[in-house]
Amino acid sequence: MSKKPISPLRQRLIDDMTARRFSEDTKKDYVRNVRKFATFLGRSPDTATSEDLRRYQLHMAQQQVSPWSINAAIAGLRFFFTVTLEQPDLVRPLRLVTEPRKAPVVLSQEEVARLIEAAPGLKYKAALSVAYGAGLRVSEVANLKVSDIDSQRMMLRVEQGKGQRDRDVMLSPRLLELLREWWKAARPQVWLFPGQNPINPITPRQINRAVTAAKDLAGISKRVSPHTLRHSFATHLLEQGADIRVIQVLLGHAKLETTALYTRVAVNTIRDVKSPLERLSLNPPKRSPPA
Repeated sequence: MSKKPISPLRQRLIDDMTARRFSEDTKKDYVRNVRKFATFLGRSPDTATSEDLRRYQLHMAQQQVSPWSINAAIAGLRFFFTVTLEQPDLVRPLRLVTEPRKAPVVLSQEEVARLIEAAPGLKYKAALSVAYGAGLRVSEVANLKVSDIDSQRMMLRVEQGKGQRDRDVMLSPRLLELLREWWKAARPQVWLFPGQNPINPITPRQINRAVTAAKDLAGISKRVSPHTLRHSFATHLLEQGADIRVIQVLLGHAKLETTALYTRVAVNTIRDVKSPLERLSLNPPKRSPPA
């Protein structure tokens, strides 16, 4: 976590999360949100009351904090008070905020091709191709190992994805060819996409910067991030007639309703649905006589 001296209370929180095998990112988020609450409170968080927690959620709402950030704060505080302090009654006033579900930004296949071709170098061209060709999250792309490529089964192994779940995803022949080209050029040993120090993998931030540079070079005006390629992967599969439950497995979604969000942007799927109006026996409209 941090190299600074850690208070016994924070250490206990970290130990509780470690015992439950939380990811490092989750640990950092929970510690950060408990620290923010302590700053708001002006004293140690273990002295907080139920009213203090209610005031803190009101404070976040008044500060126009996003629903996602409020819910992340609530998750961290619930764990801290329920598990670490063993005082679950204190967090009863906290209420999750409904997040508006916006339709994801999706690129056309032509735009995806332009974006990948505009990537700054073979390394990023291969990384962006993995994000689109296999529908991976940017963190999953960054943490791929050379050993995760299974050319015999034509699969990519994703280890400890979101929710700490492993899964296999498709490895298309074209993507395999591109990854082999990248391997021959760079000879990565452990990480498929090494960082500046080969001991470590590339960071999601580096991939994000590459996407931004490629977007500008390709002349794409839409809001684009590495996750846009994952959105485009799912939407294009849906438009090609792939079963939504298969797409759910490929994306690693725990809930089908998360995957179903892509039906809102799958143009071909919407266009090909036959309206019930077409099944009615209606008389054709009468033509008005010419004036």
